[in-house]
Amino acid sequence: MAAKLKKKKPAARRKAPAKPAIKRAAAPRLPLNEPELRPSFRRERRGIAKGIWPIAGCDEAGRGPLAGPVVAAAVVLDPGRIPRGLNDSKKLDAEEREKLYEKICATAQVAVAFGSIARIDRDNILRASLWALARAVKALPLTPQLVFVDGNIKIDCGCECQAVVSGDALVSSIAAASIVAKVTRDRLMTRLGLAHPGYGFERHMGYSVPEHFEALARLGPTIHHRRSFAPVAAKLAALGGRASDEVIADLLPL
Repeated sequence: MAAKLKKKKPAARRKAPAKPAIKRAAAPRLPLNEPELRPSFRRERRGIAKGIWPIAGCDEAGRGPLAGPVVAAAVVLDPGRIPRGLNDSKKLDAEEREKLYEKICATAQVAVAFGSIARIDRDNILRASLWALARAVKALPLTPQLVFVDGNIKIDCGCECQAVVSGDALVSSIAAASIVAKVTRDRLMTRLGLAHPGYGFERHMGYSVPEHFEALARLGPTIHHRRSFAPVAAKLAALGGRASDEVIADLLPL
């Protein structure tokens, strides 16, 4: 009997190498049509409903500049005459701020306080700002029972105080105070610009911009510069610790 021929097993097919997965770029997300956040009088109204009145908002302007004082403002809005268009002062242009400033001063109780250059250099800018905020509240014609302050630190103002982060964008009274503080400080810095030509205070309000650094390098610091701030301290050290005003005063005849 003939030997049975063994059938050859078909050769195993080689698997083709797997193609690398192609990552598709995620589809761009469409921007959400969220309404712009605007300050409201809701927190104040809740307090009024509980019998709490007056209610003040307070804020400051000028923590960051190299020159000029820090200015704090406190405002008690009239619930029946709240100016339209209140907003964080940083979101308004100069013309809008000026118009709202006039409306706030005509309809609300307003007080302003200044943290001087000497206080800033002695205590640091944060403590000087908190001191000025408390002074502004205590200077109000009406003694408030509740104070809303912008930020995350309460102030010692002799009554209940609530700190509100981004309060100038959320609370109408704080927004009003931010406008008053900003306009007051800008007007002051414009006057300092006239008294000290060449520094550009009337344009940059004392902030750290190239024009200000160039003026510091060329003219040196004035008596209105914050000596504890690094760029000013460095220039003063190069000048032997004396501001340009003090050097000029020594050169004038008696």
